Amino acid sequence: MNKELVLEMKNIVKTFPGVKALDGANLNAYRGRAMALMGENGAGKSTLMKIMTGIYEKDSGEVIYNKESVVFKDSKDSQNSGIAIIHQELNLISELSITENIFLGRELTNSWGKIDWNLMHKEAREMLDMINIGDSEKKLIKELTIGTMQMVEIAKALSQNAKLIVMDEPTDALTDKETESLFKVIRNLKKEGKSIIYISHRLKEIPEICEDITILRDGKFVCEAEVKDIDENFIIEKMVGRTLTEQFPHVKVKLGKEVLRVENLNGKKVKNSSFSIREGEVLGFAGLMGSGRTELARTVYGYTKSSSGKIFIDNKEIKINSAKDGVKNGIAYVSEDRKGDGLILDLSVMENMTLSSLNKISSTFKINKKNEIIEVEDYIKKFNIKTPHIYQIIKNLSGGNQQKVAIAKALLTNPKVLILDEPTRGVDVGAKKEIYDVINKLKKEGLSIIIISSEMPEILGLSDRILVLHEQKIMNDFPIEEATQEKIMRNAVGVK
Repeated sequence: MNKELVLEMKNIVKTFPGVKALDGANLNAYRGRAMALMGENGAGKSTLMKIMTGIYEKDSGEVIYNKESVVFKDSKDSQNSGIAIIHQELNLISELSITENIFLGRELTNSWGKIDWNLMHKEAREMLDMINIGDSEKKLIKELTIGTMQMVEIAKALSQNAKLIVMDEPTDALTDKETESLFKVIRNLKKEGKSIIYISHRLKEIPEICEDITILRDGKFVCEAEVKDIDENFIIEKMVGRTLTEQFPHVKVKLGKEVLRVENLNGKKVKNSSFSIREGEVLGFAGLMGSGRTELARTVYGYTKSSSGKIFIDNKEIKINSAKDGVKNGIAYVSEDRKGDGLILDLSVMENMTLSSLNKISSTFKINKKNEIIEVEDYIKKFNIKTPHIYQIIKNLSGGNQQKVAIAKALLTNPKVLILDEPTRGVDVGAKKEIYDVINKLKKEGLSIIIISSEMPEILGLSDRILVLHEQKIMNDFPIEEATQEKIMRNAVGVK
């Protein structure tokens, strides 16, 4: 079948101080088709998109759009040419309504030059109906869920009548229902002859929505293929440059004494929950969205106050009324939202890593810089954190390396129990494997680890036991030998 080229990016090179971000990268997009752009974090995907849309200037190479060589001056220039990009980081103003955000900078006016609110609300409503969003077009952004905000970003791009749409991790914060709505929109867009560049770490989405795939590694073009001709193993091997024979190498260790015991805990979205965990044990929390997995973990940690129940550490009852109490009693929590409340993006790797343990590296009146540097460099080496130096601003690291810093930050508090909430969200397959290796290393050292994950293979691959939650209650406690995907899913939907 003949494929009509809409976009060609040929031999793109881009160098930043000390880093060659792109080194001969290629990318094609075809009319009426979706091109998956895959690669580990740091492979150069975002840089390539920023060059395409005029945010960055390339060092060399050529961009051909609609058969003409182009150099866009800025994102507005590319937008006017029919290219829209939906960024992974939401680009909405929380105090404005959905309609105001959709038409921001492109407000519709009547014949007197005044904003035509009725027309804008009507067109916004049409966009929202197209992507199955029931919220009022007049609702403020701050009142929406993260998933709905993501869908508003998509509505914004659709309203620009773009011919080429880039979607950067669009399903990262979406529910299954919202994801299916998005996929319907993408299918309709392709039928209308629109071209999609689809960036995602979720391998299972690619055959469902994409016809073609381009893989980058270390800023270099690896291959382009048709999705129907390849499988998941091919994609992983090309992305990481090696075969991942075992993604989840389950490590069996001899369990030590009971470290944490929770009895009849109640609180916000936590109902009469009881469980325990031993030294060297990985306890998985499974369940559907809204089941109360995160709320239970946060209540144990002290982020959310409990209304009743008991918590024991080393068989001694403790009182936890705040996160500070959790840390003091040996419980550390790594948030699912590392950018929102796990890390401070404008601080360095060192400042982020030692933020929760300054008392450990301080003398009476000041931080012992020598101790701080030793501790940080030790974890960088131990976890293979890829950073040019300890003073690098953390937002410049890849997602996988940011996550390893967040885990190191928690470990510097010397916890007895480490809670990891969605530890590999937004992390590519190669970095996932490195994080699994870190977890297994900590397990061998006798740390008690609680893992919350929406990825069933991850929960089954890493856990020694799995608690399944449904409607804020613990439905079952499976030893890993008895746990299957089917059993977990039955419990997750409320069937014993």
